[in-house]
Amino acid sequence: MPRNSRNDTRWLERHHGSWRVTVAVPRELHKSLGTRLKKALDTDSLSLANRLKFKVVADLKERIELEREAAQGSPRGIMREATKIAELSRRVTCDEERDELQAAIRERAAEIVGPEAREIVDPRTGEAFPLPDPGRASLAADFVAVANGRATPLATHHAEFIGQAGNTMRTRADDVRAIQYLTEWCRRERLPATLEAVTPAVALRFKRALGELAGGIEPATQKKYLNRLSVYWTYLAENEFVAANVWAGLKLKRKKVDPREEERAFTDDEVRRLMEGPAPPKLRDVMAIGALTGARLDAIVDLKVKHCIDGAFTFKPQKKERSERDVPIHPALVELVANRSAGKAPDDDLFPEWPKPRKAGSLRERSFKTSNAFTAYRRFVGVDHVLPGKRRSLVNFHSFRRWFITKAEQADVPEPLIAAIVGHKRTGITLGRYSQGPAMRQARRAVGKVKLPPLDGLPVREVRSLRPASR
Repeated sequence: MPRNSRNDTRWLERHHGSWRVTVAVPRELHKSLGTRLKKALDTDSLSLANRLKFKVVADLKERIELEREAAQGSPRGIMREATKIAELSRRVTCDEERDELQAAIRERAAEIVGPEAREIVDPRTGEAFPLPDPGRASLAADFVAVANGRATPLATHHAEFIGQAGNTMRTRADDVRAIQYLTEWCRRERLPATLEAVTPAVALRFKRALGELAGGIEPATQKKYLNRLSVYWTYLAENEFVAANVWAGLKLKRKKVDPREEERAFTDDEVRRLMEGPAPPKLRDVMAIGALTGARLDAIVDLKVKHCIDGAFTFKPQKKERSERDVPIHPALVELVANRSAGKAPDDDLFPEWPKPRKAGSLRERSFKTSNAFTAYRRFVGVDHVLPGKRRSLVNFHSFRRWFITKAEQADVPEPLIAAIVGHKRTGITLGRYSQGPAMRQARRAVGKVKLPPLDGLPVREVRSLRPASR
């Protein structure tokens, strides 16, 4: 039986009349962290504490994991440990404390190097000398440099950068992955994984090696990661953490793509198959909105009731959009929106069947499961286009957006107006929020010109068994 959230006290305890989070520490880490980690939530409401606790629990568990990595000698944990020592050293006020800290740094560096990997013998004297493992010795040297404030780990300022950027979950995941690739490459090349070590020459070497990482990265994805690193370095330079953006000006040669291999719009027959097939209502409604607005999937599943009033959808910013975007509700969608809004409060989800990820701190977009379900359904009704040797299909949910644009163009809707409706970069047209504005009236007529293909009512034959989208 599900636990009642009102009475759920997992990871919670009362302290001086308020609730706080408490997480048990594994026995092997008691010496460094104590038996439990605790953080006050500053509320006496159990229901509010239950809403606040998950992020705090995730943060405390990450701290435990980092401490475990440090204890096990992993590079990530050791660099995090060195960063903490550097912060401590900045607060040292006397020579005696400074000497004690230096002794502790040297002792810890010796522990990181560990036992000698092998011995070498002087051919002239026959005397044996210990030879430490080169990788551990390099890690120990990085530890000393960071602990003494002479070097800064690559990700030291990354969390603040991501927090202030206000990007989508997908872009945040790209930011994290780009730093991970750079860190792993530095380790592989025996380079310090620090900001100071990434010179223009090192950045160029990484750019040339990026395509080989993770078993091969497509040029478009390489370009994306280089761009995210460049944005991060711009932030670092603006805050005087580095002297300049070493990624500026690094370009990848654009690979010529055969037009026959580009992702495409659905055909009318494919749209018919998708709309007439045995899709569950929660998926059919999402497809209908996608086809008749040109909106992206995540913007659709994230709609709330308050975003569907005054005859228009208000879609959240996506990609390079800077603000919310209003799109007239197509006449064929009016009943759908009314049914989904009935009896709900303004802040209720239009699609509660597609909830946000439950895992605290997840970087997955809300539409992750919707996308997987659509891919499985699309294959089920035989709508697919995979070329030999290619992994991705040339049709996906975004093909509804391409189909909408194609149909609007065929209906002689002016290109600037189409751009305003679908959120492409444009000049001169802003729809405004209310249905009586001239631009919105014009957009309403334009949207109404896009029609779903005639549905013949015949059942769509099953082409392949319904299965998860992953391959």
